[in-house]
Amino acid sequence: MKKRKIVSVIVCMSMIGTMLVGCQKKEETTSTQTSEATPYEAAATTEKKDNVIRIGVISSLTGGSAIYGEGAQNSITMAAEEINGSDSPYKVEIVNGGKVVDDAGDSKQAVNAYNSLESQKPDAVVGAFFSSVTLPMAEIAKDQKMLLLATGATNYKVTKVGPTIFRDCFIDPYQGKMAASFAKEQGVKKAAIIYAKDDDYSNGLKDAFVENAKAAGIEIAYTGECTTKDTDFSAQASQAVASGADFLFYPCFLDTVPLLVQQARDAGYEGVIMGGDGWDGADTTGLESYFEKCYFTNHYSSEDTAPAVQKFVTKYKEKYSEKSLNACAALYYDAIYMLVEAAKNGGGSDTASLVKGMTGMKFTGVGGTFTLDKNGDPAKSVVVNTYEKGKVKWFKTLQPEAN
Repeated sequence: MKKRKIVSVIVCMSMIGTMLVGCQKKEETTSTQTSEATPYEAAATTEKKDNVIRIGVISSLTGGSAIYGEGAQNSITMAAEEINGSDSPYKVEIVNGGKVVDDAGDSKQAVNAYNSLESQKPDAVVGAFFSSVTLPMAEIAKDQKMLLLATGATNYKVTKVGPTIFRDCFIDPYQGKMAASFAKEQGVKKAAIIYAKDDDYSNGLKDAFVENAKAAGIEIAYTGECTTKDTDFSAQASQAVASGADFLFYPCFLDTVPLLVQQARDAGYEGVIMGGDGWDGADTTGLESYFEKCYFTNHYSSEDTAPAVQKFVTKYKEKYSEKSLNACAALYYDAIYMLVEAAKNGGGSDTASLVKGMTGMKFTGVGGTFTLDKNGDPAKSVVVNTYEKGKVKWFKTLQPEAN
């Protein structure tokens, strides 16, 4: 019996040892699994105890659209200073040392920019200004349950990616509809279109304009194609003139706008030329007379007399170059304030609370008063700007309820 008891004790001790080893392995495995969670996922699931919203910001700082990134940097700095110097219950910290991360207007670079923010564990990411660079970031944000607040990304697909994706700009179908509405108001009978076939933004605006122009009884007399890299539009301009159109729609970005306008006028086109928000910041130097009777839809006007707009414009001009005072600056500025409002609505500065507070938000800012719909898109007014002696001037504001 004694020998059996000794054997039993040995067996028992062996079983206990095995169980302890098993528990240790299980704990190690659990620890390993937890460490594999990305910083974004950890930020989204870990309860925060402070009132500081950590924000990563992405925009274009290099290339032909660097003026947008300059405006974004200035405006987020200004917004952060205002909020942190106020009695707001929530404060903001712009990660990356307060600096915008450059997407260079390139989708691959945008993904790299987004990923570079991971180690800094932001509660939300703001950006970007272009749809083509925002869409791949939105896919990642959806998977990581990160709040992504897009600014100028007007492609309707952006917010449809997932429930944590929002924006503070209007969408392309809506902007194209407003352009057609403006054309109808101006008594346009025949319209010509020149668009960049290799650009989703240009295609989206073109399609929306065509659909709504036809519904308004406007004949599409000519449709010409180009690419985002083209510099010679003489052939398309000549055909637009030959079509007898009294309205030319060019939904492309600012870098090619001066070329198109100059070549259209040189071809003998004297009618209205109109574009979208991508015209904002186009260089009219030396072409001031060419830009008469040119218009573009935009997110705001610096001439708007609303208190929120004038406060922003006055302070921006005091601190920074007026050249970078564009719609991009206004949209990034509003985005920072929207996140503070989301924290108040959701009851916390963590990602989950911000998403909760952003959903269905009603907000008033530089871009006007709007409510985010079920897709996270705002129904907002659209400004129509024109030019006087090469300077952008407010022409009128189209209200959403009128369309």
